Amino acid sequence: MKAMLSTAAGGPETLELTELPDPTPGKGELLVRVHAAGVNFPDTLIIRDLYQMKPPRPFAPGGEIAGEVLAVGEGVSGYAPGDRVLALTGYGGFATHLTVKANVAVKIPDAMPYDEAACFIFTYGTSHHALKDRAALQPGETLLILGAAGGVGAAAIELGKAAGARVIAAVSSQEKAEFCRQIGADETLIYPRELDRDGQKALSGEIKKLAGGDGVNVVYDAVGGAYAEPCLRAMAWQGRYLVVGFPAGIPSIPLNLTLLKGCQIVGVFWGASVFRDPKGHAENVADLFRLYAEGRIKPQICARFPLDQAGAALEMMQDRKVLGKVVITP
Repeated sequence: MKAMLSTAAGGPETLELTELPDPTPGKGELLVRVHAAGVNFPDTLIIRDLYQMKPPRPFAPGGEIAGEVLAVGEGVSGYAPGDRVLALTGYGGFATHLTVKANVAVKIPDAMPYDEAACFIFTYGTSHHALKDRAALQPGETLLILGAAGGVGAAAIELGKAAGARVIAAVSSQEKAEFCRQIGADETLIYPRELDRDGQKALSGEIKKLAGGDGVNVVYDAVGGAYAEPCLRAMAWQGRYLVVGFPAGIPSIPLNLTLLKGCQIVGVFWGASVFRDPKGHAENVADLFRLYAEGRIKPQICARFPLDQAGAALEMMQDRKVLGKVVITP
């Protein structure tokens, strides 16, 4: 087998294509031939030792894969060689072969291509948990999405529309705004790459103007930094502010705003929720497969890279050039 390994903390350029012995599945495991691996922002952090999970080196990044079961380990039932599955792996996915715990694998429909399956559960799972479980988004409400052209943001656009919300997509370029309109956003807003105090006030005003009425009912913040406060100031009474990620930095929030607006700041830690509420996660996965079958959601893949170019895929992700999803195809 081959894998792109992180042997020392650093950027994408530090990954090394390495040949390793083929793995064998242990008790409760599946051996999967990886057909596709989704690229997500945590992959850019884990190789720098900046993510919550710090696996021992050497390791391959890649927390989301889809492929074919080659063998099953002792004690595994419900799976057989030839089954098509996706799995959340945490890491290890940038490889040609991988063993995964059978209880984290999910069979995929025959009609779902491997590349779409590998770009499905992380982004849609995060956004569905955020909008359904954490925000209880209702039909007719206004949803503002920061970083709307990225993987979780694009998923949030589609899921927000499926839930009957009015969606405002906030992005950093005209190209990204056009992409968001193509996948269903009702309104788009372009924010500057750098934001000073005057820029924050202007951004808040733009959001309020687009939202109308009292303001935004739900904010989906996958950006953080200086962009957070203007969005909070543009919230409606009893709004819900979803904390999803911080590529622009961890923001400082004036908590008096939550009092004045009667709003909530709600954390979204989908990875932890999967393990703490497996029944709820299973229900959400069933929801997502139904929406996919109905054609209401579909992973938006903007680029595909071979395994030996995984570093270039991570560079594209960290430079915020991704529209939707990027996938590795070993």
